Amino acid sequence: MPQFRLVAMGGTFDIIHAGHIALLDRAFSISSKVIIGLTSDALAAKKGKKPWHTYPQRLDALKLLIEKKFAGKSYVISPLDNDFGPAVLEQGVEALIVSEETAHQGDALNLQRRQRGLAPVQTVIVPMVLASDGNRISSTRIRNSEIDAQGKLLKS
Repeated sequence: MPQFRLVAMGGTFDIIHAGHIALLDRAFSISSKVIIGLTSDALAAKKGKKPWHTYPQRLDALKLLIEKKFAGKSYVISPLDNDFGPAVLEQGVEALIVSEETAHQGDALNLQRRQRGLAPVQTVIVPMVLASDGNRISSTRIRNSEIDAQGKLLKS
């Protein structure tokens, strides 16, 4: 039986890589249902991100990955127009899945939930997935042709 009934997580998912898969794997392994906030194009621009793919393209790629790798799992993908999206307002959310890099988001989310009279959520921190050079895997490094989506070095 899963540890949680409902967890939330978010991301841009511009170039899906091993780090994203680790987050999704953890979310689906501990919960009956996962809410995934997918960063909107407007929020990405506001944060200074320049995704290679548009929101609809990222949505399609994320759905395809989930249906292939996590077939039969219950999930909802919703546009993320701010840092927390549905995780702030959804009363049933019990945990927030984050990377080590975004672990501080749990405290910020719980502050907003308290202000709305909602119960706090547990923060589940997923370790960063490292490339073969010992540095973290990121979409930026993939875009710069340093590594592939699995973290294998492309440059010497």
